[in-house]
Amino acid sequence: MTTLPQDYEGSWTLTTSVLRRGIGLHTGQESQVRLSPSQKPGFHVSWSDSRDEPITLNVHQVLETQLCTTLELGERRLATVEHLLAALAGCGLSHVQIEVSGEEIPLLDGSAIPWVEAIFEAGISPARTPRLSPPIIQNPLVINRGNSVITATPAKTLILVGIIDFPYSAIGQQMLKIELTPSLFVREIASARTFGFLDQVEKLKQSGLIKGGTFNNALICDSNEWLNPPLRYENEPVRHKLLDLIGDLALVGLPKAQVLVYRGSHGLHTDLGIALIQ
Repeated sequence: MTTLPQDYEGSWTLTTSVLRRGIGLHTGQESQVRLSPSQKPGFHVSWSDSRDEPITLNVHQVLETQLCTTLELGERRLATVEHLLAALAGCGLSHVQIEVSGEEIPLLDGSAIPWVEAIFEAGISPARTPRLSPPIIQNPLVINRGNSVITATPAKTLILVGIIDFPYSAIGQQMLKIELTPSLFVREIASARTFGFLDQVEKLKQSGLIKGGTFNNALICDSNEWLNPPLRYENEPVRHKLLDLIGDLALVGLPKAQVLVYRGSHGLHTDLGIALIQ
């Protein structure tokens, strides 16, 4: 049984490599990801059809944030990175090599738990070099996009507060506060799946999105009810929003801060990430 780190202080990598294959949410195409140990701090992406040097991920590579986080890595793009990065950072890993095929990370079941299971399968071992230093918050930050807002204030640990408010009675208003640790991430956040709305599905497909979306990899809401219950948590949507936040913050490092997000989005998370390192 793999033992998780107690916090986000140490340097941790994988014990061995592990492979996962699946369908991308937006492309609908199959791709694969091989996660491997690394002694270089950070998360590094390489391509299975290229011998180019791996690229270390950072927030300035974010290219698009519509319904997922897409990175521009040299001449290539890599979409829907947030669930994988949430699993890596949330479990406390700090040194990982990510080899990919295709242009989108597989969605798997729509949560981060399949990636957590892959991490457990590979095992976690100490890395020999220090982790990248996370951003240090000295003064409160407040960022908004329209009616959405995200704040970060200094704290001794990472405390996340998520608030969502949807005009669908099956969801409505939800709030969750959690002082994050690797074990709590796995237990309380990692299994929460992405969700969508039946009245938006056709428009998104016409826009060339969610080609790989199914009832097996996303919760679908039809105003008053979920079309594919049961939920894994009573408030699964707000938990998934925090999962997305963790994945996006992984591009700068998980800070010691209280981060409160109201009606979050990948764009808003990215705004905070950039502000944290300025």
